[in-house]
Amino acid sequence: MKIKENTILITGGATGIGYALASAFLEAGNQVIICGRRKDKLKEAEKKLSGIQVRICDVTDFVACVELIEWMKKNHPSFNMLINNAGIQQILDFKQKVPVEAISNEITTNFTAPAHLANLSIRHFKKQKESAIINITSGLAYIPLAIMPVYCASKSALHTFSVSLRGQLRDTNVKVFEIIPPIVDTELDKGSRGKREQGDRGIQPKEVATETLKALEKNLFEHPIGMARNLYAAAHSDKALFVFNRMNGG
Repeated sequence: MKIKENTILITGGATGIGYALASAFLEAGNQVIICGRRKDKLKEAEKKLSGIQVRICDVTDFVACVELIEWMKKNHPSFNMLINNAGIQQILDFKQKVPVEAISNEITTNFTAPAHLANLSIRHFKKQKESAIINITSGLAYIPLAIMPVYCASKSALHTFSVSLRGQLRDTNVKVFEIIPPIVDTELDKGSRGKREQGDRGIQPKEVATETLKALEKNLFEHPIGMARNLYAAAHSDKALFVFNRMNGG
């Protein structure tokens, strides 16, 4: 997969991993459009990244997603790469009553929205010379943390969706990549780290961006990064239960 001269849409692109991806792809010679819910964060990113374009979109609003992709196709007909990066992460204790809205919002943001956006983009992508869908999952998609059950399940679902979609599109020009980060030093995990009293801030978002470009250039369709490689390897071995118990104090 080429890593320059693409037209890229990145969800959740104003902060964290999304911002690092936007910066890296711009530097590599791509046209980059980022979207997000927060106008102030998008404006900040627009000021910092020369050449970036921004659009407000809440990916949990399915009508807004349709409008976003239609806008992309009309205003950026060379649109050929979708990076599903937007996500939320919650500590949910099912020993207590968990609001169904919290469950639904996490699943919608982390799984339903990426599947919806991919579905909206694929027909257009098939008309391009080369195109790609890049789903940002997590090492926790492979070995979950019990304190974040819905987050882990939603990322696991996105992993499985990536595998299935890759199979469906194998005879087309649309490639499907899964980038699998470990803990990353972003606001997504900051609150959860504090609640679980974890001092490790994780890797920097820039490292995820660098590894993403490497994965695309080398056609590494499932690419675990850093410590996520250990979880990925454990999940593909007979040690999955042992690692799960160790991670979760069992």
